[in-house]
Amino acid sequence: MLLVVTVCALTLATTQVSSFGVCPQCGRVAVPYPLSTGDNCGDPRYRIYCNNDTLEFLSAQGFYYKILTINPRTNSLVISPPLIQEHTCYSSDLGLGGLNLDENLPFNISTRNTVMLFNCSDSILLSPLNCSSTSLCRQFEEIDAARGCRDTLCCQYLKDSSMTSHRIRIGGCTAYTSLVDVRPGDPIDAWNYGIELKWFPPTEPAPES
Repeated sequence: MLLVVTVCALTLATTQVSSFGVCPQCGRVAVPYPLSTGDNCGDPRYRIYCNNDTLEFLSAQGFYYKILTINPRTNSLVISPPLIQEHTCYSSDLGLGGLNLDENLPFNISTRNTVMLFNCSDSILLSPLNCSSTSLCRQFEEIDAARGCRDTLCCQYLKDSSMTSHRIRIGGCTAYTSLVDVRPGDPIDAWNYGIELKWFPPTEPAPES
């Protein structure tokens, strides 16, 4: 009898989730299924937030990152890297250790992100990261937003599949930023700043809008 009740409860929960329609726009930005900005639309497992007409993603530590773009065809969204505080070399999420995703949610950090670390301790030189004079972080230091990080020890790495897909580790560094799908030789004015996140599609089909 208990098994029957449990199965019925799971069926009801699945029906309730899949019956929710697409969420309304946030400002002028569409919110495609399964992303959800409320308890009565989308799939609540794919929760994002609409704050003052701006879409935001909440990390596991409770830090809000602005959502820059959403691509439902590739099941991906791009969030803004944390600000590097003016006249310093400290990321605004430094106190939380950088970006950390809830491993129980269907989001992960994609492998198309090139992470640049700044103001690092010498111990980072023992890592396999690119800390050479040709690292992209040396070019980034020249822009106004990074003036506080000039002449600090900096490194870059491509976040590949061998790393955790739920965290950007900043180790003994105090600031970081990220580029999406940067290619060798891309000019700095063509860099796409952001952190791309991917989501696993739900098992149920999208409801009709």
